[in-house]
Amino acid sequence: MTTTAESIVHERLTALAERQIALGETRGAAAADPVNLPMIHHWTQAMGDANPVYTDEEFAAASVHGRIVAPPAMVQVWTMPGLIRDKGVTPVDEVLAALDENGFTGVVATNCEQTHHRYLGLGERIVPATRMTGLSGPKTTALGVGYFVTWVVTWYSADEPVAEMMFRILKFRPREKKTAPEKRKPYPLKPAINRDTAFFWEGVREGELRIQKCGDCGELRHPPGPICPSCRSANRSYTVASGLGEVHSYVVHHNPPVPGIETPFVVAVVQLPEGTRIVGNVVECAPEKVSIGMPLRVTYREMDDELTLPIWIPRES
Repeated sequence: MTTTAESIVHERLTALAERQIALGETRGAAAADPVNLPMIHHWTQAMGDANPVYTDEEFAAASVHGRIVAPPAMVQVWTMPGLIRDKGVTPVDEVLAALDENGFTGVVATNCEQTHHRYLGLGERIVPATRMTGLSGPKTTALGVGYFVTWVVTWYSADEPVAEMMFRILKFRPREKKTAPEKRKPYPLKPAINRDTAFFWEGVREGELRIQKCGDCGELRHPPGPICPSCRSANRSYTVASGLGEVHSYVVHHNPPVPGIETPFVVAVVQLPEGTRIVGNVVECAPEKVSIGMPLRVTYREMDDELTLPIWIPRES
């Protein structure tokens, strides 16, 4: 255990489990109904078990049993509680309640093994008896930290044990669900992206300022286009710019209001050392301090869950 509080919880659970194991076997209430043919019919139809020894009186009489018998795997059905449960307490119930109280509210069955000593016949009324056999933990599982609880149920007809079932469950503390981050409102000014400009926006998402380059004459151009204005070649590639630049010209926008942007804001034509120019917003600088020739560098900002924009900020000259 990692904390004093967890150690105390573990000690209390272990002590409780040891007391309940020491109680031994506790008998419960007898089955509400004796073994009967209508319930056998319902069970075999639901399970798809067509063995006539369970339902056909003539066939069963000629079998080794000499009578109709109940399917062995049905043994638990006879003593399962209905919608209105009696408040009978088994040695396991107090342990399960203590686990719930300490946050181990998740449950998943892990093992179930049945042993059948003989078949049950019509008219027998069986009684369950439960004994707790183990508490193991804490264990770290894929579901969370928890305890394995094991108990055994024995069914008696009169005082004869007819079947046993070992049952084990994991009572675990569910992991806290991580709250999915809220989606940001879509940025209203989406750029047009097509086959000519897709490479540029892919670069922005990867933190690169890509400038289109003619695949034949090598001339750089921005904004991107399908044809080189110098040699008319359609062969295109790109180069990655340094991300540095300076203000070639600019405007301070006051009106009209622009969705998604607080006015006033600066829009500049940025001269790149590679020889091309690009338009972008200048931020982290009061509009009145922007000037022609101001050195800038590019940064990248996520405007919503899908769009990243190249933004320009002042740099030391």
